[in-house]
Amino acid sequence: MGRSQSLPRGGDPRFGPDADDTGCSILHVDMDAFFASVEVRRRPELRGRPVVVGGVGPRGVVSSASYEARRHGVRSAMPTARARALCPDAVYLPPDFGAYAAASGAVMGIFRDVTPLVEPLSLDEAFLDVAGARRLFGPPAAIGALIRRRVAEEQRLTCSVGVGSSKFVAKLGSTRAKPDGLLVVPADRVLDFLHPLPVSALWGVGERSAEALRRLGLRTVRDLAEASPGLLRRAVGEASAAHLHELAWGRDPRGVSPEHVEKSIGAETTFETDVTDPAEIRRALLALADKTGARLRAAGQVGRTVSLKVRFADFRTVSRARTLAVPTDTAREMFDTAWGLWGVLAPGEPVRLVGVRMEGLAPAKETPRQLTLGEPERGWREAEAAADSAAARFGRSVIGPASLLGRRDQRRVEKPTRP
Repeated sequence: MGRSQSLPRGGDPRFGPDADDTGCSILHVDMDAFFASVEVRRRPELRGRPVVVGGVGPRGVVSSASYEARRHGVRSAMPTARARALCPDAVYLPPDFGAYAAASGAVMGIFRDVTPLVEPLSLDEAFLDVAGARRLFGPPAAIGALIRRRVAEEQRLTCSVGVGSSKFVAKLGSTRAKPDGLLVVPADRVLDFLHPLPVSALWGVGERSAEALRRLGLRTVRDLAEASPGLLRRAVGEASAAHLHELAWGRDPRGVSPEHVEKSIGAETTFETDVTDPAEIRRALLALADKTGARLRAAGQVGRTVSLKVRFADFRTVSRARTLAVPTDTAREMFDTAWGLWGVLAPGEPVRLVGVRMEGLAPAKETPRQLTLGEPERGWREAEAAADSAAARFGRSVIGPASLLGRRDQRRVEKPTRP
């Protein structure tokens, strides 16, 4: 189910915060307009105004929009130029992924205080299995209410919670609860909840698939559930037909998988105009390393291989990578390595995009950390972790990526050198 999918909220007393949650041990928690909400948290004067976070240049894309902006038709993944046409009075802000990663880490910490069975899907949403938490915190709906209260009180953010008997149903519940709500789908009422929904509510049904199903007269989940297998196969193919048929009957056997680990974590930026100045490239790589380090620490991961991505004005893309002797999650080490890779590449043509990515990930708590000869016992990692804590409360701009450089680094001529 895509982020743009909208389900009708409330109205049916069978589904709500007070419905029967027996057998509903799966929660889906989704932060409300997360990036925009973090920006409003650190700029209270923006509360109640339409706020759009994303690329602010001619090539920009919307990453997040407040509900005030959504009322004007602004949606994530929309070109920023289109958003400006729909809502010219909105406040448009560039994304601060370091701040969002820090806020995400704080929110995920609240989830893990309740249960170790947390499966993050992204910075702003996660599945929780709370079956083992009932003795300490009460029934699933009460746990959902506790999480919402703690997120509001401790992080000054809102979230929506779906409570269900499966991951699929819980995610639909959180969507219907938005914004700032909680909805329980009783285990014995799943089909009553599911079958009136449009086919586009099902995972795996995009715009093209939904249109193909509608052409065959399959408009609701009930229509799809009762359709013949042959009809479904003609519309979406054999594999998708079997998958959608199971979901249409509320069958989703997947459990919460807290051990899911991303293969890589990184960030990239597209310049508003093509760049040839090495100083501008250096500043961009510094900011990207800062974002990547914050994301790694929020995910509790370290990585061993730093990858540099460069896309030129003609859209030709090259990548270079270097494996470190010791895994790291510090932006300083990633930046030094990425800048060294840039020095080796030393392109003389205009650049459209650069990216920094950390690969070869492993859990930080299971990876012994070795000190380099002459390195202080407390150094860059501790400083960056302190910056994470400040960013979780006040935003990443309080301690910007320039803090990764010492005074000598900041004064030096920003010209790449070959290692």
